[in-house]
Amino acid sequence: MKPVAIFLYELSGHSAEPFAAAGWDCYCIDIAHPADRTEGSIHFIRADARRWKPSKDMVTRCRFFAAFPPCDHLAVSGARWFQGKGLHALSSSVELFAVAAEWAEFFEVPYLIENPVSTISTYWRKPDHTFDPWQFTAWHANDNYSKKTCLWTGGGFVMPRPDPVPDQTIDRRRILDAKKNADRANVRSASPVGFMRAVFAANFDKEATPCAA
Repeated sequence: MKPVAIFLYELSGHSAEPFAAAGWDCYCIDIAHPADRTEGSIHFIRADARRWKPSKDMVTRCRFFAAFPPCDHLAVSGARWFQGKGLHALSSSVELFAVAAEWAEFFEVPYLIENPVSTISTYWRKPDHTFDPWQFTAWHANDNYSKKTCLWTGGGFVMPRPDPVPDQTIDRRRILDAKKNADRANVRSASPVGFMRAVFAANFDKEATPCAA
C-alpha cells in the first residue's frame, strides 16, 4: 500500500510535491479549494479543518502529517493591530491551530506545524525549531528569501540540517513586498519547496542529495 501524507491548511500543494514525487498519496485539505480535485498523486480536498475527518484508509496508511494554520491574527509582526482584531478573530485563529495540534497527536507519525513567529508560543509552548527559506536553497535555488518560520514538531520528526547555496544573495523584502491583492496571504504563507524537499530527505530518504532546480 502506498504511504499517505496529509497536509492541513494547504492550498498550493507545494509542500506535498516531494512526497508525491516519491509515489506517496498526498491529501491537501483547505476550505479555500474551489472544489475537490486530483493532480497526479496529490488530492485537493475542500473542507473546513474543524469539521473534516480522514477516512479509515487514510488513517491506516498515514506516515506524515503537516499543518500550516492561518497566521493572520497570530503573527507578532501584526501585534500593533491586535486590539482592533477583536477576541473572536484571535480565538478563531487559536482554534485552527489547536485543530492541527490535535490531528498531529492523533496520527502518531512524524509531524510539523508551521507558523511565523506568533503568539502561539504564549498560548501553548515554544516552537521546537526555527528556520528561514534561504537556509535550504541547495534544495531549491528560488527560495533565497528570509522569513523566520517556527515549527512545532513531534512523532519522531527529524529536522533537516541547513544546506544553503554558498555566497547567495538573500532577498529580505520578498515577503514584505508581496503584492497587496486578494492572493497576498496565500503567497506569503506558501511553504518553501526547498525546505519540504529537505524534510522528506531527512525523514524518509536519507540517500537523497540536494538539487537546487
